[in-house]
Amino acid sequence: MRGRIVLAAVLGAAAFVTAPTAPAAPAAEETGTGPVGWQTYRDLTAAAQLRPDSQVRQFSSYDRAGGNDDGFNNTYSCLRHSDDGCVIAERRGAGEIDSMWFTRDYGSMVHNGRIKVELDGRVVVDELLQELVDGKAGAPFVWPLVGNGDDTAGGSVVKVPMPYRESMRVTVQKDPFFYHVTYREFTDSQGVRTFDPRDAAQDVVHRMRAFGVRDPKPALRDASVKRFSGDLAPGATASLASLSGAGWVSQVRVRLPQVVASPRVGNDGRAFGAGGSSAFTVAVDKNNDGVRLTRRVDPVIANQVARIVVDGKAVGTVDSGPVRGGQWLDQVVDIPASVTKGRSSLKIGVEYVSSALDVNEFRYDVHSRLGDSWTRTDVLDLGPGHDGEEKAHGYTIRNQSWEGSRVYRLQADPARVTASDAVLEGARLRATFDGTTTVDAPVGEFFGSGLGEYDTRTLFSSIDATADGWYTAWWPMPYGRSASFELVNGSGVPITGAVVEVTSAPDRAVAGGLSSGRLGYFNATHRRGATVPEQSWNFLEAEGTGVFYGVTHSMRGNIPSGNRRNYLEGDETVYVDGAASPTLYGTGSEDFYESGWYFRDGTTYVMPEAGNPAYELDGDGCRYDCTGAYRLMVGDAVSFGESLSFNIEHGPVDNEPADYSSTAYWYGTAEKSLSETDVVDATSEESRASHAYRAEGETRGTLTSTFEGRGDTTPVTRDVTAATGEVSFTVEVARDNRGVRLLRLGDQNVAYQRAVVLVNGKRVGEWLQPLGNTRSRWLEDSFELPASATGGRTKVTVTIRPVDGGPAWSAATYRALSRG
Repeated sequence: MRGRIVLAAVLGAAAFVTAPTAPAAPAAEETGTGPVGWQTYRDLTAAAQLRPDSQVRQFSSYDRAGGNDDGFNNTYSCLRHSDDGCVIAERRGAGEIDSMWFTRDYGSMVHNGRIKVELDGRVVVDELLQELVDGKAGAPFVWPLVGNGDDTAGGSVVKVPMPYRESMRVTVQKDPFFYHVTYREFTDSQGVRTFDPRDAAQDVVHRMRAFGVRDPKPALRDASVKRFSGDLAPGATASLASLSGAGWVSQVRVRLPQVVASPRVGNDGRAFGAGGSSAFTVAVDKNNDGVRLTRRVDPVIANQVARIVVDGKAVGTVDSGPVRGGQWLDQVVDIPASVTKGRSSLKIGVEYVSSALDVNEFRYDVHSRLGDSWTRTDVLDLGPGHDGEEKAHGYTIRNQSWEGSRVYRLQADPARVTASDAVLEGARLRATFDGTTTVDAPVGEFFGSGLGEYDTRTLFSSIDATADGWYTAWWPMPYGRSASFELVNGSGVPITGAVVEVTSAPDRAVAGGLSSGRLGYFNATHRRGATVPEQSWNFLEAEGTGVFYGVTHSMRGNIPSGNRRNYLEGDETVYVDGAASPTLYGTGSEDFYESGWYFRDGTTYVMPEAGNPAYELDGDGCRYDCTGAYRLMVGDAVSFGESLSFNIEHGPVDNEPADYSSTAYWYGTAEKSLSETDVVDATSEESRASHAYRAEGETRGTLTSTFEGRGDTTPVTRDVTAATGEVSFTVEVARDNRGVRLLRLGDQNVAYQRAVVLVNGKRVGEWLQPLGNTRSRWLEDSFELPASATGGRTKVTVTIRPVDGGPAWSAATYRALSRG
């Protein structure tokens, strides 16, 4: 239900608030590492930059036996124990910690004690984990670069990028149950500066707090907008924009006035009694011709009357009217331009006037009028579950009388909701760059919600579920010669009054970036279908060179009784460049979406890089139990140079029936940047002779075991070696290589195998493998040989020296992948 009050004009002094200025930073180097440290967020146009010189990996508490004990009993939660506690991540060489996620005790981290992060031998974080994710450590560890169990509906996250040149280690005081630590490995330390916790990065904090309401990328010069408006009959296709030359598409937004918001909505909020009030600051566009405030309240309390104050001056009142139970009331307040024009922020006050009990409030959406439409410029989602968001808006409340959460319904015609869902699922956005269509996805899922119009805010997209709200995407989309966009109505429902805007800017340098392989084309790859027993759902299967940035995932469970959410027990596994072992192995579907405990039993939430904006139960188009979630991987985007297979289970062992759909976001090119140039078989006399293979203290044997992940039920039998002394061999490489990846197939029965690596007698790093598995013993891991040691050569000698006192170094084969 909606009410509208137009406020009288009140003149006031303008107060201008500007974003903090970023400290001077060098432009991203023209390397294949991608942005490092805070540059990851300062220049998100570089998302289109390919990253062949970095590889994403993950430590997690996944069940090494392939079952569902992913942390419940702390069986696999520690790599080892030290004097400081449980070591959960440890690596040698240059890289960057990009994402940490934890859960236990329904999202409370109190019993984990302290967390210590050591980079290059220096402690950069030593805090109580609960206080760290609460934001009490201070910038840069503040919301939304950190989030606690309330922010994420059951998880805790740290998204501060922490680069290192030589080593990293993460230790938690107490065994942490469930966790992920996702990090990047670099081929060398060139251009890498060790993370400095004294850098508050306030410009990044400011940008991240505007997620879902403002373009996170730097503004482009000479940008222009192509606009389409019109109707589409079922089966019709509309041409939205045709662009020529080289440049960037920086924004695509769609408005479908006939679509109504999905009715089931959960919100938390607060209330104040007589003499009480609340106050907060919101962002507006200084070029506005007026501001609209949409205020959500619970009308179960009759006649809630409050005075609205803007920058200290009373401008009107709102009244909730008679009692209405079980439904939300959205009060729309229009503030005229005479009050708001030229302002970049407004201080809003809400004061108690009268009520049958008290005055409650749950959410404020702020829109600025720009031209002929309203554009959302801020959101305050308040309540006890949004402490970080409240602090970011300076929210205060006097005489609080209540706090809590409600799951109610918006008043909507069921037939309109059904038709709206059909449009969002059946209408598709298509984009073609330089003659190849790389985007073909349902409108709803492309912008972040595949189950209906649910309010969604991510770092790169937004669905504004208020009346006539825009769906917006800010993915940078490069093109070298041409770009075109189409809207295809495959819904069977006539689309009326659609408006689409495509913003682009010319840039002649883009053509060279694409042709050289430095940049990749933007892709949005959609899939929909029934899950198949014993087969994981595949988000993306791709060949070539690329970077996977995330997914919107719509899960429609088909479990009629019992644990109807058991489909969420599925883990993600990611296979990169043909490796037999996964580089990422997760602990559960809601864990991948950085939440926990089935999203705290259905609590919806949004954060910049992960969220669960939609939950449906026994209705609204959902037969049983349905979940809509998204995950963005920004610093931890998964790069590949030959191939990628990104999968997620449906149920603990791919055993639960469901109808899944997904739209994966990634950049890529068909050309491969990695190619296999040699294979050394340490168990073959012929191969040993041809590669001058020698090993000291070597033993040989035969191993029958499995690989982790999709190979954990298929035993593999072959010979394998173990050496306590020096191992050396020659491998062929491409003369024009930009580094070489060396993949080792070996036995991980004993963890913490560790060795110094030399190329042609020069030390290039330390190969440390903390992982171990006594059940699925086969492991194919890798080590990056830098271009400084391999470039310009067709053959190199690799020497591996196991560290004294460590376990024997196991190997069956080594594969050399030359990077071009």
